Amino acid sequence: MKTRELTIGAVFAALSILIPLAFGGFLTLHLGPFTATVMSHVPLFLSMLISPQVAAMVGASSALGFFIKLGRPEVTARALMHIIVGYFGGWLVKRGVKYEIVLLIVMPIHALLEAFIVIPIVGLDYRMFYIVAVGTAIHHLIDSAISVFFARTTGLYTLKKSAN
Repeated sequence: MKTRELTIGAVFAALSILIPLAFGGFLTLHLGPFTATVMSHVPLFLSMLISPQVAAMVGASSALGFFIKLGRPEVTARALMHIIVGYFGGWLVKRGVKYEIVLLIVMPIHALLEAFIVIPIVGLDYRMFYIVAVGTAIHHLIDSAISVFFARTTGLYTLKKSAN
């Protein structure tokens, strides 16, 4: 990992910890094992533009932030799935797949991983499974739109395209 990648990744990792801590009360929806904190995926999604390794690091930081804020095993386990989602998304970006398409490709993977990971913790409750899967998909799409906006306005998207 290059110094520049590590530095940007550290900023995204710090943000992924800070967002649940700062916004985890008033910008969070709670419904059983499902929680949605607005903008909590944005650092993860932006880190996919840096590298798969950086995205995985930011995903782990996200889990740490939710563990510190809520301490709930089902929420922490769901956030740990960000490691896989981030790495895979970063891998796709590295292979030249357009950023917006990457975010759409990883959305069902993200939703299903988060829905499946809560089963060992809360049991096989189909209603909760669907709430987590559909809720995560909607949350993913909202945070994807915010991420695309930030990537374009900050030049991160253009910077990545010119580096390829």
